[in-house]
Amino acid sequence: MAKSQQSFGKKEREKKRLKKKLDKQKLKDERKANSTKGGNWEDMIAYVDEFGNLTDTPPDPTLKKKKIDASSIVLGIPKKVEVYVDPIKKGKIDFFNDAKGFGFIRELDTQEKYFVHINGMIDQFVEGDKCTFELEQGMKGLNAVRVKKA
Repeated sequence: MAKSQQSFGKKEREKKRLKKKLDKQKLKDERKANSTKGGNWEDMIAYVDEFGNLTDTPPDPTLKKKKIDASSIVLGIPKKVEVYVDPIKKGKIDFFNDAKGFGFIRELDTQEKYFVHINGMIDQFVEGDKCTFELEQGMKGLNAVRVKKA
């Protein structure tokens, strides 16, 4: 007569596998029994209070609400108000190098310095002369152009 093909080790491994499977099924059944998923509709509702926070209590209808006039709400971009700014500024030649053909003008109102090139000058200047000028955007900032004696 032939011996059984199952050894002691095989039997033990099979027992462990079945025990593990039963434990897993038992845990699954427990989770399913204690699950709150798909509970009461009232438990799932959330409310937003006046400050934008989520709460589980409904808002109090006795609180007075502010009345807002819908016509006072501005939608879109407000109309631009035209402000006239004189483009001609007054200044004084702070530094000028005739050999290189550039210098700086200090504006009298704001005391800011602006670069000026000899091509942007209409009249001849020396340091300390008062002038009028306009500003244009250059490669490295604002440049004085159309510079005239004041």
